[in-house]
Amino acid sequence: MSPSAARIAVIIPALNEEQSIGRVLDAIPKRLHADVIVVDNGSTDGTARIARGHGARVVHEPQRGYGAACLAGIAALGPAEVVAFLDADFSDSPEVLSDLVDPILSGRADFVVGSRMRGAREPGALPLHSRFGNWLAGMILTHLYGQPTTDLGPFRAIRRETLDRLKMQDKGFGWTVEMQAKAARMHARTLEIPVPYRKRIGRSKITGSLKASAQASIIILSTAFRLLWWKP
Repeated sequence: MSPSAARIAVIIPALNEEQSIGRVLDAIPKRLHADVIVVDNGSTDGTARIARGHGARVVHEPQRGYGAACLAGIAALGPAEVVAFLDADFSDSPEVLSDLVDPILSGRADFVVGSRMRGAREPGALPLHSRFGNWLAGMILTHLYGQPTTDLGPFRAIRRETLDRLKMQDKGFGWTVEMQAKAARMHARTLEIPVPYRKRIGRSKITGSLKASAQASIIILSTAFRLLWWKP
């Protein structure tokens, strides 16, 4: 599907995910006719080659960072109405992508977040420290922003017009909470739905390390408090 014809775009940040990226791309429902963009965030393996071989557009973003990769994907978008994000490690379930985009296409929501905390999780897929961090960030969004939240899951979909109004900026770990906090501040119609979650293929850059998880948690929480003063 050419970018100019797609109603749905899917952005997949990827860093050294050659073992999983093909499975992720093959699992995206064909009926969605999505414009799929894999953002190679400086991989040293065959991630980009495999992504092209499975029909994705590949964008290169050498500046490391989850948010930097997402911003590069946004910059490469065609005129899609809905933009979805998912991870390249096959921990998310692309086969249920329709559940996230359909409420937006039907006009019932502006932003849909897939909650791993409410969905069926494979044992060991989300370590205790990650669950605690998500719970704490969820409490901040629920009680300080007025947006009931259980997860900062990367598997999400948003109306393009809404995404543009958020003026996303974070280039690192604060990306997901920035999107949710700003969406709450602008009163976007937000849904949270349960999604399945499994152990990733390969080693996680964040949850696989207690130190990296702690650093990410500090950034996420500081971002959530800072954006309390953000105005649309």
